Amino acid sequence: MPATNPLQQLAERGQSVWLDYISRELVTGPELGRMITEDNVTGLTSNPTIFEKAIAEGTHYDEQIHELVGQGVDDPQEVFLSLAIQDIRHACDTLRPVYDQSDGGDGFVSLELPPPLSHDTRGSVETALKYWERVNRPNLMVKVPATPEGVPAIEELIAAGVNVNVTLIFALDAYENVITAYIRGLQRRLDEHQSLDVHSVASFFVSRVDTVVDGLLDERLTAGGADPALLERLLGKAAIANARLAYATFEKHFRGDAFRRLRDAGGHLQRPLWASTSAKNPKYRDVIYAEALIGPDTVDTMPPATVEAFRDHGVVAGDTVRDDVDGARWVVEDLGSVGISMEKVTQDLLVAGVSSFAASYDQLIARIAEKLAAMRAGMGRRTRLHLALGGPSIADVVAETGRARVAELIWNRDPELWKPGDAAHAAVIGNRLGWLDVPVAMRQRTAELTAFATEVRDAGYRDAVLLGMGGSSLCPEVLRTSFGSAPGFPVLHVLDTTDPVAITGLQGRLDLTHTLFLVASKSGTTLETTSHLAHFWEAVTAAGVADPGQSFVAITDPGTPLAGIATERRFRRLFENPGDIGGRYSALSLFGLVPAAVMGLDVGMLLDRALAMRASCGASIAPGRNPGLELGSALSLAHAAGHDKVTILAPPRLGAFSLWAEQLIAESTGKEGKGYIPIGEEPIGKPGVYGDDRLFVALCLGSEPCHVDSQVDTLIAAGLPVVVLELSDPYDLGAEFFRWEFATAVAAVSLQIDPFDEPNVKESKDNTQSVLAAYEQSGNLPEEAPAASGDGVSVYGGNPAGSAEEALLAHLAQVRPGDYVAIMAYVDPSDAHEEALDELRTAIRDRYRVATTVGFGPRFLHSTGQLHKGGPNTGVFIQVTTTESVDAPIPGRPFTFAVLEQAQAEGDLQSLRTHGRRVIRLRIDGELGGTLERLAHSVRQAPVGSTA
Repeated sequence: MPATNPLQQLAERGQSVWLDYISRELVTGPELGRMITEDNVTGLTSNPTIFEKAIAEGTHYDEQIHELVGQGVDDPQEVFLSLAIQDIRHACDTLRPVYDQSDGGDGFVSLELPPPLSHDTRGSVETALKYWERVNRPNLMVKVPATPEGVPAIEELIAAGVNVNVTLIFALDAYENVITAYIRGLQRRLDEHQSLDVHSVASFFVSRVDTVVDGLLDERLTAGGADPALLERLLGKAAIANARLAYATFEKHFRGDAFRRLRDAGGHLQRPLWASTSAKNPKYRDVIYAEALIGPDTVDTMPPATVEAFRDHGVVAGDTVRDDVDGARWVVEDLGSVGISMEKVTQDLLVAGVSSFAASYDQLIARIAEKLAAMRAGMGRRTRLHLALGGPSIADVVAETGRARVAELIWNRDPELWKPGDAAHAAVIGNRLGWLDVPVAMRQRTAELTAFATEVRDAGYRDAVLLGMGGSSLCPEVLRTSFGSAPGFPVLHVLDTTDPVAITGLQGRLDLTHTLFLVASKSGTTLETTSHLAHFWEAVTAAGVADPGQSFVAITDPGTPLAGIATERRFRRLFENPGDIGGRYSALSLFGLVPAAVMGLDVGMLLDRALAMRASCGASIAPGRNPGLELGSALSLAHAAGHDKVTILAPPRLGAFSLWAEQLIAESTGKEGKGYIPIGEEPIGKPGVYGDDRLFVALCLGSEPCHVDSQVDTLIAAGLPVVVLELSDPYDLGAEFFRWEFATAVAAVSLQIDPFDEPNVKESKDNTQSVLAAYEQSGNLPEEAPAASGDGVSVYGGNPAGSAEEALLAHLAQVRPGDYVAIMAYVDPSDAHEEALDELRTAIRDRYRVATTVGFGPRFLHSTGQLHKGGPNTGVFIQVTTTESVDAPIPGRPFTFAVLEQAQAEGDLQSLRTHGRRVIRLRIDGELGGTLERLAHSVRQAPVGSTA
């Protein structure tokens, strides 16, 4: 019973169907296997045009390109060859069962020589031999063009035992030369007593012949003078006639006595392969050439569209390639009679074919060169290490980290690396490693993100407000301050405070009818963010926006309450982020990229930098060339030597990066009484103001003079440990996000802590809820008697004192070498307040030679809050609150933002006290800036003996 699938019927006639297409997605996915099983596809061919389309148009090759960049490969031709060989190997392996079952008669995959070698016999032979060795698959065929210089290469390669697909055959005399070269190659092997188990196909191009000849016929029909009936009759006939004459040539050489001796010795037929069999003329039946050239011992390599078309409606009507061979000769003669020389046509087609493939190859190499340039940008040796700590060298630590296979185990997602034998932590870790791959997934969504950004811009939004906390807000804040918005795109604001002065101040500066709100929360339940949403939803509605949902976008994990709200209220867009990424590791996910796109940034470039760094941190990269491993090892080395205060220095444009890194390090490592203490945005000082517990990491920005350069050099000259990271431009932040994530995971290994959980964060949240519940019942917040009060400042905690200044100095007298002082300010995070707080922290640092941090509440609760409770008990804490002059409602809540902010401060204070931390609260009822300056002055004037 005949096969029902026309493609399978071709096999019954002795014709193999090969696929004229290749892509990474095809050869690594299930489709090629399906086509082999269901459509009887038994081979695959590729060429520069096919590869150019596959590599240039998608992102499936980007990961391997990044890996090659990380390995130092910088020649785009070598990169292409590596990409192509990987695809060819995949295809060869998938088709290997076909090859084996046919005793080596089928199942071949073709890889073409570079077109620049089309007229270079020696170069063709040498390169083909290299391809044969590198691919290392018996079912590979190397494609060699049938140029005058290519034909001698065919003989040499067959004699060397290399399977050859001879391509770009148009002319019958060229085909004769190809057959001769093949037979001579076999004969040489026979004469040398070598196996004749070498295969070849001769690729005869079909439809291009009609494209040219029909054009010449149309010219003559238009010009007149020739028999129009003859001209009409010849349309669409030349290609099939030429191919049928080629098949007759094949039978003459391979069916007769001339080939019998080689065949008896094990030689194989050089099968004709019909290439370019998709109809180019829409007037012709789309499977016209495939139907007309069916015959035994032939191959038809079809593009996917032709495979589908033939499966759907192809007709197999016998050995059609043998039909009317005399008629084919008459077609050639008739064409000659109207002035169309098939010899000239086929010669021109060969020249054009070589030129076309060369152009595609050049475009392909140029495109790869562009990708390489983007991925290499800033990816050189841009790390300088000055780490004379008196113990092991950084090279020793990096080498030991390499011997411990740390990078490999991270990529293997092995929880044993951090928590050996701990099933509970293994479960957490297993669901928190999506950050390793998210740059790859996000790179494939850049078109979607760019289109969304264009939609937002064209909708007329002038401002965009990110409502989020911690990992949902810090990356957007870095991008906002480092780039600003592109012309025509909304200005981004980041709201990560519950301070009513900040909230009402921002609201007053916005035209709510032209403002887009990005509501970002991994859990979809973050108290601050849901409160922001409630407030601004009501405000937008009150502003008269007809469909308020169109002014809101949600970014959250799948299935969260926020996702439900976004659907119910018909938000403009709901972006659901992969759920296997912790907030602090989400910079390169939708939480960072949606705001970046809305600002008009080139998210593709940002991700390309990240992917280049990702490749550089790969498991196969030598430890000394792995920047993430190197930075993580530097952190570990410094920590082991007592330098646990990771002080991040950066130019103003990149300053907010230290806030992002602060959260990453603090939440990842501050637990179980251990941790690295990140110090962000601390003004740089002279070497003498620092204790012996610092590790400085300085970021410098490319062509812009690094404002800390000379000061960093001073620190280095003083013998302080310094790591310098050089960025070529702000887009290198994409690389730094990944580098620091990887480095933090590495640094956590030496502490044997789980860098992906945050066991103490919930404490302050629970305390806040308890305070709010009590407030709802009583209408009052907790009050306690101050230890000192006067001049607009009340101090809570510590021993009674005569003034706020005395109480503060008594508190600071507890500072010991190796401690740090954390100022936690539940106030409006304005520039003026930040400057005043910096005055106080600098005074404390300089006076006590102690590391200092400043965090605005409640932002820092989602950042350094975990470290404060779970890290080492080396913190001396100063909480700053104020009496708010304004308030803002939270619709649907029994409390306002002022009450919420105070409750969060109270909840955090309770948590710190529960953990036995050294903490006081300063409640400032007067002018905040002036009061802080007064306190800073008292610190500077404190006698040396005031330090206990």
